[in-house]
Amino acid sequence: MFSSKRLTISAFMALSLLLAIMIGPGCQTTPAPAEPVETAEPTPEPTPEPTNDTEAPVEETDPVDVAAEDLRMPPPQGALSGKRVAFLVGEGFHDGETFIPMAYLHNRGADVRVIGVETGVVTAYNSEITVVVQHSIGDVSPDDFDALVIPGGQSPDWLRQHEDVVAFAGTFFRAEGITAAICHGPQVLVAAGVLEGRESTCFPNMKDELVEAGAEYEDVPMKRDGNLITSRNPDDIPVFSSAIEKALLE
Repeated sequence: MFSSKRLTISAFMALSLLLAIMIGPGCQTTPAPAEPVETAEPTPEPTPEPTNDTEAPVEETDPVDVAAEDLRMPPPQGALSGKRVAFLVGEGFHDGETFIPMAYLHNRGADVRVIGVETGVVTAYNSEITVVVQHSIGDVSPDDFDALVIPGGQSPDWLRQHEDVVAFAGTFFRAEGITAAICHGPQVLVAAGVLEGRESTCFPNMKDELVEAGAEYEDVPMKRDGNLITSRNPDDIPVFSSAIEKALLE
């Protein structure tokens, strides 16, 4: 008799053999290949269609360059462009009576030059302000200018001691050049002997000089007599400067 253990093993072996015969090499199943997984392709971003209202790229500009370009622009032409004005100045000039009319006329477009006994730097008597004498009296001609301005201060008394300066002022005046003198400025014209019979004003303390030279003195802020323009003191600078401009425009 077989034991139950052996029977169980034999039965198992018989079952395995039977399965092998039933399946056989031709009946072995092959796992079905996995179906391919479809991968979604990335969708390209749409290209924007060109439109007519597309703004052109703006080039950046250095603001410093713009400012520099503005500074190179020519200044506007003034009413006195082309007019030539000489300021006759010497040591001890009055600063305001010199620089204010000078700046006023220059601002209107006049070509302003400073003339004197000799070139160099002279100083005002009432401040430390200086002015550069650009041309000596011997290097210029009365025909070079349309107007002659003689500021006051101590300068006129010094200038009238120089014969070439007096001769220049006299020649310019007699040629009907516009001659403007303020404060003590008429002292140069008194020395030139050109004020006889002319209406004029001046600083009060030189009134007697003016009368002795044959002029008709008037105590007014500004006196215009033909080509002669005179004023009394620094308070009269605005009307004095305006009168010179008006005469140059006539």
